[in-house]
Amino acid sequence: MSADRRSAIATTGLTRRFGDLVAVDHVDVEVRHGEVFGLLGPNGAGKTTLIRLLCGLYRPSSGTATILGLDLGPERERIRSRIGYMSQTFSLYGELTVLENLHFYAGVYGGAAPGRIAHVCSQLSIDPETLRARVSELPTGLRQRSALAAAVVHDPSLLFLDEPTSGVDPQSRLRFWSLIGDLARSGTTVLVSTHAMAEAELCDRVGLMSAGSLVATGTPAQLIASTGMRIVEVDASPWQVAFARIKDVWPSASLYGTHTHIPVTAEDEALAAAREQLAGLELRSLRIAEPSLEDAFVWYATGGTTAGAAGAPPGTATGH
Repeated sequence: MSADRRSAIATTGLTRRFGDLVAVDHVDVEVRHGEVFGLLGPNGAGKTTLIRLLCGLYRPSSGTATILGLDLGPERERIRSRIGYMSQTFSLYGELTVLENLHFYAGVYGGAAPGRIAHVCSQLSIDPETLRARVSELPTGLRQRSALAAAVVHDPSLLFLDEPTSGVDPQSRLRFWSLIGDLARSGTTVLVSTHAMAEAELCDRVGLMSAGSLVATGTPAQLIASTGMRIVEVDASPWQVAFARIKDVWPSASLYGTHTHIPVTAEDEALAAAREQLAGLELRSLRIAEPSLEDAFVWYATGGTTAGAAGAPPGTATGH
């Protein structure tokens, strides 16, 4: 692949195998400068492996990638000084203070400009008392912000965040995503992995990952609209029985709490058929709903299957 300086990340056929396991399978993706790009998928989908490939921590089994216009193969060391990486475990040394960690990581990345540490701490609301504290003594939310500070202390052009809010309370999660937005507005490109739909909806664009493959990319609205589907939402009791009956007829149906969602193209026929399947159960609600990003993800991950006319076997929708 020739270097593309218009993109922060551009890959072609990027693949990583571990023996017989294909963890990342021929991924083609482009991340634009200055955007927040989300990798959305369940645990085991290949998100972490893809991020480690792009950071140069793993070597590809095949395929190519350019990072900030540089070839990931021969220019790996030049790339490393221009990117930041925050892993799921936050990567800080617990026996050191936050300030000692920041000085250490600044050195690892080749140094930080004068005043950079103070600027980052101000930007991320890390006060002097926190700077003096050992990382092991901090609550999770502060450890998370401190790890983010360590990842950006050298002012990287591109920041990789791997499940950064895992195990963090809701208030800290919202604050962290506000900080991500601030970094993007200041010019930093951010690639963040998550399995939380609400977090993915905060991204400029999203890549849906399933079983090592990138099955679709686009804005959250584009991903939903491109399915061309609506949702029949079923609220019936016992919900276990309702789900089992629906699943027998529509294998593409999914369970959301105690509600069942059926992706459909023919609404009236599907409503009538679902009502017939639920005969004898307590039917609290049966309605047409707009699909969510989670519905779209399930649709893509299962090959774009929706229910057509009542009584007809589910067909495969096109357009992805």
